Amino acid sequence: MYQVIGTARSRAIRVFWMLEELGQDYEILAHGPHSAEIKAVNPSGKIPALIVDGVTLLDSVAIMQFLADRHENLTYKAGTIQRGMQDSFTNFALDEIDGALWTAGKHSFVLPEKLRVPAVLDTAKAEFNRAMKTLAARLGDNEFVMGDKITVPDILIGHCAGWAKSIKFDLPEGKLADYFKRVRSRPAFKRALVKSA
Repeated sequence: MYQVIGTARSRAIRVFWMLEELGQDYEILAHGPHSAEIKAVNPSGKIPALIVDGVTLLDSVAIMQFLADRHENLTYKAGTIQRGMQDSFTNFALDEIDGALWTAGKHSFVLPEKLRVPAVLDTAKAEFNRAMKTLAARLGDNEFVMGDKITVPDILIGHCAGWAKSIKFDLPEGKLADYFKRVRSRPAFKRALVKSA
């Protein structure tokens, strides 16, 4: 059984969701960022961490891709053109979508108040809106980013959509709204939310 250090209101929900999609058993060690438990395995104090076979893996997206590769599901095989395209979507999601949200988060509640720059929020929103236009163009009429098969970047982007909504960033309407609904209404995501509540 896998163990995951983290809480639902963090990037750990991506790992819980991935494990639910894969049908894997896991135990949640509900410790928050900078807790003694996470600092014992991650000097940065960031969550999540995955404990597997006595080894601790860090960083949500690395954990997600490891799980997908290990269970040969929600991913394409390394070295294939499809995997290269999938990894491109993953990197786009991290750089353009997650990056804008993390900038907003840091300057809203993460950083000490004296280090926050409220004006950065407008820039983060503009970057997020630009990323949504790019995502719409790249998604086209596909059901998921890679076509009709859900993969790692869909879970990443689906999590980011919820994060954006929670910090009151405007989500687009039309086909992207349909995409977000399709991804976030998956039974595995709902199970992850219930289990980690």
